[in-house]
Amino acid sequence: MPLTASETRLSQAAGMRYGRGMSNTPPPGDRIAKVLARAGVASRREAERMIEAGRVTVNGKAISSPALNVTAKDRITVDGKLVSEPEPSRLWLYHKPPGLVTTARDEKGRKTIFDDLPEDMPRVMSVGRLDLNSEGLLLLTNDGGIKRKLELPSTGWLRKYRVRVNGRPKDEDFAPLRKGLVIEGERFQPMTVSLDRQQGANAWLTIGLREGKNREIRRAIEDIGYVVNRLLRVSYGPFQLGDLKPGEVEEIRRRVMRDQLGLETEERGKPAAKRPSWPQRKRPAIGKKPRK
Repeated sequence: MPLTASETRLSQAAGMRYGRGMSNTPPPGDRIAKVLARAGVASRREAERMIEAGRVTVNGKAISSPALNVTAKDRITVDGKLVSEPEPSRLWLYHKPPGLVTTARDEKGRKTIFDDLPEDMPRVMSVGRLDLNSEGLLLLTNDGGIKRKLELPSTGWLRKYRVRVNGRPKDEDFAPLRKGLVIEGERFQPMTVSLDRQQGANAWLTIGLREGKNREIRRAIEDIGYVVNRLLRVSYGPFQLGDLKPGEVEEIRRRVMRDQLGLETEERGKPAAKRPSWPQRKRPAIGKKPRK
């Protein structure tokens, strides 16, 4: 059972052991990784790694385990910066251009999607990834809980891609993709594939899938003897890329987000909380304003 911040300190000081004699009443508050994710600091998994690395303090004391419940009375910092009450959950559509990596930091020093976002964007996380040379729709959120919900295989949302391959394939060539593949011991679920048109030396396809394995479409196409030379995601579940231009961002209306994600309506009318003092980006603003 997770302990509150004060209970953890008492346990460490007195060597207290919690066992069968404990009360069955759960401690107040929420797990600290959940609180950090909800505040838009990081996903739960990344928040747990930050905790284990000693980057998180609660009431002035560094913690090393995520097995801790915190309440609004606890003072939490990450890398010395105070974490404030979370904003209401928000979700954005982003048209990722090719040539950007979908990570917060790149070990090779390549430009990331976060370098390309408008300077007035709050701290956000991507829902899933698109690889370096892929483009199109990427969902962004300030809520680690939403990120996790949408990335879980159980969500089962269909993701559609426009795919250009080199060569002159026939419709029957894609039968293995429709049945499901095993490539180097990794099983890929069946995909929907339509051969749309031939354009010179290339063919255009529309592919739909419900999972997000690394380079899944490129690897599947290579397995049947063709090469992808352009890949554009056009939808993720009910959310469409539409006419959003490369590099543009558009916020989903809160009502639409709640309806599509099945979220509670308790945030309706709740004022936005003050954001943590994360460093601001020094870039010209780009993108669209939220829809009214």
